[in-house]
Amino acid sequence: MASKMVLPLFFVFSVLASFSHALVQDFCVADLKSPDTPAGFPCKKVSLVTEKDFVYSGLGVAGNTSNLIKAAVTPAFTAQFPGVNGLGISLARLDLAVGGVIPFHTHPAASEVLLVVEGTICAGFVSSANTVYFKTLNKGDIMVFPQGLLHFQINSGKGGALGFVSFSSANPGLQILDFALFGNELPTDIVAKTTFLDPATIKKLKGVLGGSG
Repeated sequence: MASKMVLPLFFVFSVLASFSHALVQDFCVADLKSPDTPAGFPCKKVSLVTEKDFVYSGLGVAGNTSNLIKAAVTPAFTAQFPGVNGLGISLARLDLAVGGVIPFHTHPAASEVLLVVEGTICAGFVSSANTVYFKTLNKGDIMVFPQGLLHFQINSGKGGALGFVSFSSANPGLQILDFALFGNELPTDIVAKTTFLDPATIKKLKGVLGGSG
């Protein structure tokens, strides 16, 4: 009987251990001088940690929206805000000029919550079943985007829009669909076969987004 209980008990303790890593120590301020790893940055020596590691003021400054998408994302991830390392949280500021858009993209490592602070933002995501969920959000509205799903934000108002987003990871990761298709060296004929777009359109998009091939 005892031997039969060993594996279940080992499994239970393993699961509990995987959820209790945050309790091993109070915090793990990132040592940005060390290389990043899949598990995050190594911890800075506690003797070198100061209150400055737990404060970041970068989100109080508007991002530069003078670009192709007329939008800017200012992150407060581990690289900018070492205090969030290992805590499973981070933030970013989203500035959208008139007509601004954050194209379809995904965060492989995190779910996201958007809070609209100013203006009007049309936001949505596509589920793995290809069901689309989108809504026009106004000041004070929030919307959640589940981890790994393609989603977007568009300034649908007549003035600028401002939002703040939170993530369930200190490093949520980012892949923008448009750049994945047209912003690299993937040959045009392969893009054409996988997207059903004509080569002329693909080459035009590659020219706009800096791709080749």
